[in-house]
Amino acid sequence: MSKLSVFNFISLDGYYKDLNNGIDWHQHGQEEGEFSAKNLGQDNILLFGRITYQMMASWWPTQNAIDAMPEVAKGMNNAEKIVCSNTLQIADWQNTRIISGDIVTKLKELKKNSSKGITILGSGNLCTQLAGAGLIDHYQIMIDPIAIGNGSSIFNGIQQQLKLKLTDTRSFKSGTVLLSYEAI
Repeated sequence: MSKLSVFNFISLDGYYKDLNNGIDWHQHGQEEGEFSAKNLGQDNILLFGRITYQMMASWWPTQNAIDAMPEVAKGMNNAEKIVCSNTLQIADWQNTRIISGDIVTKLKELKKNSSKGITILGSGNLCTQLAGAGLIDHYQIMIDPIAIGNGSSIFNGIQQQLKLKLTDTRSFKSGTVLLSYEAI
């Protein structure tokens, strides 16, 4: 049985994107890039909602992304990717497939039958849905040292408390802090 993890950057005031879906305020230095590349090198399946998928698919395959963060781009582009969407018809980023319909049931099956880890990137609505269904095992939250005032929370609309156990912390030279949690 595989583990389902969340890996997200958030602002100090708890938002993973601003009101315009922007993430250009993230402070991704070399150290964070190396950490992300290491995470991506673990042969995980990457899981996205439609909006995050479209944003990622418009950036990571580009030459600008490859030049800026070659190891992260390699991991993102080569990874197996799944988009959870009832509206997206075509996913043309390499190694991507779409699942729709009863996503919770389909991801329960994937967890049961896959030997690979599964990692959600961004995708707040998907995080909320899967956390509410008790499917997320592990959370890696990188907090950037910036407050953006408003935006979207990873767990906006969650219907019950999400109890977590802190398992690890790490600080980066940029001031970014990684908090790792397990669901309890």
